[in-house]
Amino acid sequence: MQQDYPYALIQFYATAPYACSYLPDRIARSQVATPGHLIDPQIYSDLVRRGFRRSGLFTYRPHCDHCQSCVPVRIPVNRFTPDRSQRRAWSRHAELETNECGLEYSEEHYRLYQRYQASRHAGGGMDLDNREQYTHFLLQSHVDTRIIEFRDEGKLCMVSVIDRLSDGLSSVYTFYDPDAKRCAFGTYGILWQIEVCRRLRLPYLYLGYWIAESRKMAYKARFSPMEAYRHGEWGLLDVEREGPG
Repeated sequence: MQQDYPYALIQFYATAPYACSYLPDRIARSQVATPGHLIDPQIYSDLVRRGFRRSGLFTYRPHCDHCQSCVPVRIPVNRFTPDRSQRRAWSRHAELETNECGLEYSEEHYRLYQRYQASRHAGGGMDLDNREQYTHFLLQSHVDTRIIEFRDEGKLCMVSVIDRLSDGLSSVYTFYDPDAKRCAFGTYGILWQIEVCRRLRLPYLYLGYWIAESRKMAYKARFSPMEAYRHGEWGLLDVEREGPG
């Protein structure tokens, strides 16, 4: 990374070991970029291209001592072609109304987040997030962040938090109505972001990390082709070869 000001002021430190959120019985560490207030949209874009992402005001990447299972991934949007299931998801939800919101607290959004966490990630810790934790996680940002809400005849059914980068979008987090029947909100949300990238002429949609052994991450592998960041460069990810079983 170039060392021109203010890049030269960015420092990196490794966290203490902590329990991995994705793989049981494993210990994780992260590398964190600081100070957060100097990580502007351009610097953040460069960091994301090097495998970082953010949680609230913290910009980090995996830095584990004995594990390299977390793989940064992105979709080259102009090469992506939806499969049959994804085309059905697009058609099923194409009439959803979208609205861009500011980074302001919404009780309606928080209630949907609570329901989603309780249904999809019970026992993972985030299902117990209070309003302050939710705000720190999704509503604090030093970069160009948008909140997009999706509504069906006025009813809120999905919320996506997205960062705008110099070469794409970074999908920060999406949560949706876990009780909706015959819906594919998660798939549609990614497809919608891919279309926004194309419309803005941005080449990539960054999806954070993919872990072959994690069932929670399996949905990412269904978007092909996928690129992975390893050993300082991006290349195509061979999901069939690297996936479990």
